[in-house]
Amino acid sequence: MEQATESSGVRDFDFWMGSWEQQNRRRKEWLADCDEWIEFESTSVAWPILDGLGNADELRTDFAGGFVGMSFRFFDLETSMWSIYWADSRRTGLLDPPVVGSFASGVGIFEGGDTFNGQPIRVRYTWSRTDTEWPRWEQAFSPDRGKSWETNWIMDATRVGEAAMAAAAGPDRLVAGRAR
Repeated sequence: MEQATESSGVRDFDFWMGSWEQQNRRRKEWLADCDEWIEFESTSVAWPILDGLGNADELRTDFAGGFVGMSFRFFDLETSMWSIYWADSRRTGLLDPPVVGSFASGVGIFEGGDTFNGQPIRVRYTWSRTDTEWPRWEQAFSPDRGKSWETNWIMDATRVGEAAMAAAAGPDRLVAGRAR
């Protein structure tokens, strides 16, 4: 995606602010003609940053030995495009290359280049059902510069109350009224 839609704006991710429980489905193997899926649960907390010009979220799961991940999203006022970055505790010190895109009719599509198993790929994040209490995020990889896509991770989220998330996080993880 190279051009923003007219409807994309700095408030696109307002739906995501708060606390969430997620049901995840990931392909067991990526870009390997694998149709076996693994299911697991996770939680997330999202909050605005940079006076609303961006936002961050923290994902926690026990999947694959447990890990913590963070997304950072930044809105470019000049281009009306979002850049989304990912980092997690499985690969410390690394920030994935951004995926860039925008929203149209409540669906956000964000793409960028990366590598997988030493080979160049395209990565696509898709946000849908953003006008509901059950938004969906999907990740897909393309080994052929976007001619074909394999969805490898689907996350269906359900909003939870701040009190429930704080209790799950524990008292040492509560900061300024939100779990961290």
